[in-house]
Amino acid sequence: MIKVMIADDQVIIREGIKKILSLDKNIEVVCEASDGYEVIDKLSKYNINIILMDVRMPKMDGIHTTNIVKKQYPDVKIIILTTFNEDEYIFEGIKYGISGYILKDSEIDYIIKSIKDAYMDKMLFDSSVTPKLVSALNNNGNKSQYNEKILNSLTNRENEILQLVIAGKSNYEISKVLFISEGTVKNYVSKILKKFHLKRRSQLAALFIK
Repeated sequence: MIKVMIADDQVIIREGIKKILSLDKNIEVVCEASDGYEVIDKLSKYNINIILMDVRMPKMDGIHTTNIVKKQYPDVKIIILTTFNEDEYIFEGIKYGISGYILKDSEIDYIIKSIKDAYMDKMLFDSSVTPKLVSALNNNGNKSQYNEKILNSLTNRENEILQLVIAGKSNYEISKVLFISEGTVKNYVSKILKKFHLKRRSQLAALFIK
């Protein structure tokens, strides 16, 4: 069962999302929060796998809250769920390690899929966001040259695993594809992240998204 927290300052939004998620027997909404401080408080009381995080909340917004949560609870996956499609939120969220960015008017199946993908260590970004990520990466020439040098330093196995991470595969899925243990995959991913001076696999996938 995937344990979910809904963080949004509007009760009607939280109730609507709860109804959507109740349609899937593998997802359970265990608590709600109306601002960032409540998110932190609820995490100390409940076992949470996924947070659906609104961006514009009072007292402490969703992006700042994401930064705190990922530092204190690195295994908790965060999906930014908002009506706003703004660059500053997209890139700040990726920097802090979000697992997805979707709009509140997304289809029911898409919202449910985003939760399941995040739970499996995959990334899912709304189609309106992807072109902006690609554009930003393509316009950063120096960074691309720097990344090219690091790519050339990867071993064949590290390169195989990098490509599968970029494709959105979880550690478990990668282990099945390459016939190695999940623990071995985790170690390789850690080495790759270290070479790129990154902390999270979501940052790695976003770096090479095409």
